[in-house]
Amino acid sequence: MSAELLSILVLAVLFVVGTTRSVNMGALAFAAAFGVGTLAAGLDADGIFAGFPGDLFVVLVGVTYFFAIARANGTTDWLVHAGIRLGRGRIALIPWVMFTVTGVLTAIGAVSPAAVAIVAPLAMGFAARYGIKPLLMGALVVHGAQAGGFSPISIYGSTVNGILEREGLPGSPIALFLASLFANLAIAALLFVALGGLRLRGRDLGDLGDEEAKEAKEGAGGSGGTGGTVTGTRARTTPDAGLLRLTPARIATLVGLVALVVAVLVFDLDAGLTAITLAVLLAVVWPEDSKAAVAHITWPTVLLICGMLTYVAVLQEMGTIDWAGEHVGSIGIPLLAALLFCYIGAVVSAFASSVGIIGALIPLAVPFLEQGEIGVVGMVAALSVSATVVDVSPFSTNGALVLAAAEDTDRERFFRQLMLYGGAVTLLAPLVLWLALVVPGL
Repeated sequence: MSAELLSILVLAVLFVVGTTRSVNMGALAFAAAFGVGTLAAGLDADGIFAGFPGDLFVVLVGVTYFFAIARANGTTDWLVHAGIRLGRGRIALIPWVMFTVTGVLTAIGAVSPAAVAIVAPLAMGFAARYGIKPLLMGALVVHGAQAGGFSPISIYGSTVNGILEREGLPGSPIALFLASLFANLAIAALLFVALGGLRLRGRDLGDLGDEEAKEAKEGAGGSGGTGGTVTGTRARTTPDAGLLRLTPARIATLVGLVALVVAVLVFDLDAGLTAITLAVLLAVVWPEDSKAAVAHITWPTVLLICGMLTYVAVLQEMGTIDWAGEHVGSIGIPLLAALLFCYIGAVVSAFASSVGIIGALIPLAVPFLEQGEIGVVGMVAALSVSATVVDVSPFSTNGALVLAAAEDTDRERFFRQLMLYGGAVTLLAPLVLWLALVVPGL
């Protein structure tokens, strides 16, 4: 058995053991990275640690810490109520507002995980407060980010169009953008219907006001004069403080949120380092709010994601991805090879960086595309969208951010939902995209 095939079989074992034995899959993945990396790939400890996603580690810790402080001082409650009132109390519009916001952010040049890191904590706060299913809200945030992800000025779009230009292949930036936009919009619409979005149409803020006021009267408490405290898994607010009253801590947190957006989108600063810096500044000024916030950093999620991505990095280092791509490219049936390329992009991207997979697979497919038997525009669009639409997987960066932001839900159950949904998208999306974009010869 080749080392590449062995590494893929070990990955399958990780899923079986992790799901049947309730062991953190990240811990299993670290052990697998050590075993496979040492015995099959000849890597030493430094080589294995080189694949540790330090940037994502800081993003997960920094963003969840910042928004945990925002929850503790009542800022997220303020944003939830302010946002609902801006939408004239129509709760059914909230998921679509989040879809649109993340789509606009990525379309104008934000890295997809940065946009999701900014929007997901607010979106999941809305979902918890107003009874929107977390899978519906989280998936629409991610699909929104990918809907705008292939605009001609976006990171993904620039990457793909640049590769095609460098390789001398024909491309269509607008067709690529529209393929991603309509694919993600269609999936979002189906999810909205399937997960009860239509039942939200008759609900508005007024329907929930009396219930929330009663809840606040029965169980509210104060925190250092800022108007909120973290009790259990939910931030509550005292009725006398008022959800819409801006305290100094809330004003500072809102300024920090704006600073995070500007730093990431305008100055291209790292989202994780910026978020943790802002969180530390808030903690120094209002230490009473930060005490409970540290406990809300999602350490099990951090272990899960970092472990899985470290193992995937070992696979990339030992050439497993290239090995799979080369074997697919040698298949004598062009349409079948095209479908397999789409599935490789989807499966690998569900566990790794989408832009990294796009940058690796499209060059691998160049000799195949140069044969002229498959339409370049349709194939590139199908491959690109297949490699990004699966980012709802909890093992991908965007899925991990949504999972980390889901403070007010059963995170283990939500993880299973994301995994099942991500698996369904990975199974079906490449086939549908292949039928729609590749088979017609676009």
